[in-house]
Amino acid sequence: MAPFFNVPVTYHIWNKFWLYLCMSANVEMPASLNEQQILMLRLLKNPLPNEDFQQIRRLAVKLLSRQIDELTGDWENKNDITPEQYDKLAKGHFRSK
Repeated sequence: MAPFFNVPVTYHIWNKFWLYLCMSANVEMPASLNEQQILMLRLLKNPLPNEDFQQIRRLAVKLLSRQIDELTGDWENKNDITPEQYDKLAKGHFRSK
């Protein structure tokens, strides 16, 4: 997981959300469903009780957030991003200069 270097959590959440948006904008949507998608649709063809649906939804979000953390951590390692760089970004803004 990517560390949260004493920077406000909102900055990291926004940063990861922005990374997700950028990545999803560059991904081409397939014309048809893959086998896993078809199996999930078959599993969920009947409506679930709201509590069960919310539990599945939370698990999916947890999985996606872990994947984003791993991707961000890999990017930080690859680009030698340090805690000092996050502090500098958190405390400064290009308009404040």
